[in-house]
Amino acid sequence: QGQFVESGGGLVQPGGSLRLSCAASEFIFENYPMSWFRQTSNKEREAVASITANGRITNYPDSVKGRFTISRDNVETTLYLQMNSLKPEDTALYYCNTLAQWPNVPGLFDWGQGTQVTVSS
Repeated sequence: QGQFVESGGGLVQPGGSLRLSCAASEFIFENYPMSWFRQTSNKEREAVASITANGRITNYPDSVKGRFTISRDNVETTLYLQMNSLKPEDTALYYCNTLAQWPNVPGLFDWGQGTQVTVSS
């Protein structure tokens, strides 16, 4: 059963940047495609960035394309999300997880606690 510990969130002004990290353990990280997901109180959880197991292919929805960059370190078993040009609508709780189906269906591991990103002036 995988475990995820997300970090790096915070309060940032519109136009600012944040870098999220997800420390993964208890499974063979390098074998799994991974995604960052986000959720607000009034929306379903959505995938905002996905990456293949070897890191060569990424996928983003139009809402974040060109602003977010996903990457991974298979030696350190860590997933990253660089978020630039942040907008108020990016405010959400951000989680990482494996992918059961490319590019946006999460796997069956339990969710971590997430990291809160708040974009506000």
